Amino acid sequence: MSEPALEAEKLDAADELAPLRDRFVLDEVVYLDGNSLGALPANVPDRVADVVRRQWGELRIRSWEESGWWTAPERIGDRIAPLVGAAAGQVVVGDSTSVNVFKALVAAVRMAGEDRTEILVDATTFPTDGYIAESAARLTGRTLRAVTPAEVPAALGDRTAAVLLNHVDYRTGRLHDLPGLTAAIHAAGALAVWDLCHSAGALPVGLDEHGVDLAVGCTYKYLNGGPGSPAYLYVRRDLQPGFDSPLPGWNSHTDPFGMSPSYAPAPGALRGRVGTPDILSMLALEAALEVWDDVSVSAVRAKSLALTDFFLRCVRAYTGPGRVESVTPERHEERGSQVALRCDDAGEVMKRLITRGVVGDFRHPDVLRFGFTPLYVTFAETERAARILAEELA
Repeated sequence: MSEPALEAEKLDAADELAPLRDRFVLDEVVYLDGNSLGALPANVPDRVADVVRRQWGELRIRSWEESGWWTAPERIGDRIAPLVGAAAGQVVVGDSTSVNVFKALVAAVRMAGEDRTEILVDATTFPTDGYIAESAARLTGRTLRAVTPAEVPAALGDRTAAVLLNHVDYRTGRLHDLPGLTAAIHAAGALAVWDLCHSAGALPVGLDEHGVDLAVGCTYKYLNGGPGSPAYLYVRRDLQPGFDSPLPGWNSHTDPFGMSPSYAPAPGALRGRVGTPDILSMLALEAALEVWDDVSVSAVRAKSLALTDFFLRCVRAYTGPGRVESVTPERHEERGSQVALRCDDAGEVMKRLITRGVVGDFRHPDVLRFGFTPLYVTFAETERAARILAEELA
């Protein structure tokens, strides 16, 4: 047995999170794509079956009240809140990440005031955030400027209304400085909107601690909510009375069943709701979040860093010099929970890895992406993935 394989055995034996793996439906595949779609929590199928057969099939319309369907968006939001460092009453679940980015950014610009005429957007962002930012700028009559996160402090000024940033770069896994950038944005009198898709469930976020204004995130990656599971929206408590959503649906009305022709927003985070909740996927998400019971986010972060450190060591040990290049930062304070490796034939390499039972993904033009979900990825799997990768690169 190789030295890395022996080290993996020792690391797995000492892993306090190892028992959590049994909470998921897994097989012999080394699944390193949880940063795209998390694995299925084992309790979800029976819960969804109950929702379909009993709550929908038997109770039908009564389930809006008797099964708690109506209050699910804020109830599940309160379950997500501690995973992103937020107190209860500030997170609401529903709609897609893209829709929530739109709501958050337009509301931020409206709160900033008419004299704030520019929006800054992360130039390295996931494309949909950029598309939404461009549309929000047109809608609100603002100009849009794309800058890298490192360029944000110098780009801020008295014209800046809001800044939309990704906490973790989806290509490289670089973790951006949420506390420092949020402070700089506030010092300029602007509002900070953070996209947490690649950080929530993988590392501490600290929304309340760092005074973040608004944040959005998906739930199908590290939160394991399932394909297309609803996203969430965070609105800091003191901003909620001024949160003016560009999508004022009936579900966010203070009296939704009053059927008034005029809109009056509900108090609190509820005004982030829009239309009828997608109950099937929402309740699947609620069941999935039970895997987090008694799990420390700091322990998850510690294992995430240990897994990615170990993977990088194994890749260097097994792979010939110069064959691949890591574009993920070495420094822990700059790293999310994935490792991105660059090689010329990355697309073909990933196809071969998948046929051999190592599932990551490929990002154009030359990046192999490996996501490490600490709740279920083991060190033995990490060593195996690096060894097979080296064989395919040879």
